[in-house]
Amino acid sequence: MNFQQLRIIREAARCNFNLTEVGNVLFTSQSGVSKHIKDLEDELGVALFVRKGKRLLGLTEPGQELLVIVERMLLDANNIKNLVEHYSQRDEGQLTVAATHTQARYALPKVITAFKRAFPKVHLKLHQAGPEEIISLLLNGEADIGVATEGLPEEARLESFPYYSWHHAVIVPQGHPLIACTALNLSDLAAYPIVTYHEGLTGRARIDQAFSAAGQQPDIVLSALDADVIKTYVELGMGIGIIASMAFNPARDQDLALLPSSHLFGGNTTYIALRRGHYLRSFAYRFIELCSPQLSESVIRAATA
Repeated sequence: MNFQQLRIIREAARCNFNLTEVGNVLFTSQSGVSKHIKDLEDELGVALFVRKGKRLLGLTEPGQELLVIVERMLLDANNIKNLVEHYSQRDEGQLTVAATHTQARYALPKVITAFKRAFPKVHLKLHQAGPEEIISLLLNGEADIGVATEGLPEEARLESFPYYSWHHAVIVPQGHPLIACTALNLSDLAAYPIVTYHEGLTGRARIDQAFSAAGQQPDIVLSALDADVIKTYVELGMGIGIIASMAFNPARDQDLALLPSSHLFGGNTTYIALRRGHYLRSFAYRFIELCSPQLSESVIRAATA
């Protein structure tokens, strides 16, 4: 048994048992992948894959149990590599942070600037993705830290920590009738076309819940991934916008007006998440502490132990 065989087991499950894709991921041939699988099954004396002719359809019961062990072994192997690098190159290496567009654009710039000032030799890789992809990147060991509002606390294999709380805000073009409204409510908003976030992103569920609880049916004419796009179409007169409050910048968004609206929607919490058992370099703990000073290395270690 060797690590290449273990990697093949893991990648076969990730690639939906397409051996050509497995070979491409591991930089080897399909025939080489097949040989490694046969050698491992011969060594263990048990079939790991369900087959139909030469095609693999899935994992057998022992194959499924083996996959759990393989994932743990490969995680520990990567942890050993990180441990050695931690002691041999304390201020060098790579840190991968996966974050939604909103967090990457509005919450993390000051943190990243301070981090790069403290660790100029660390290559910081910022991966923008949706919550589901962020969870996948963390679980696969392709990201060290995840930052998002949705999804992270519900994944049992991750340890999630509250980062900060925020509210949605309503924006309209300058001169819009709603600017004169002294006590804005959801029925006022429902009278106009609305531009806001895609489902599953940046607290969109809170927006939908608020309208539903008020018995209102919003006319959402356009949904987008990020606030910059939403603001662009609000400026063009397509509708009123609902965005994360931190995405409004009075100096830059002079063609728009921000309406008092924190009372309309429930509050949101953005989380920082880590995979349990994933070894973090000291500079990764420093990055988290720059995000939230109360999340010290000792606090994180105690929670993820």
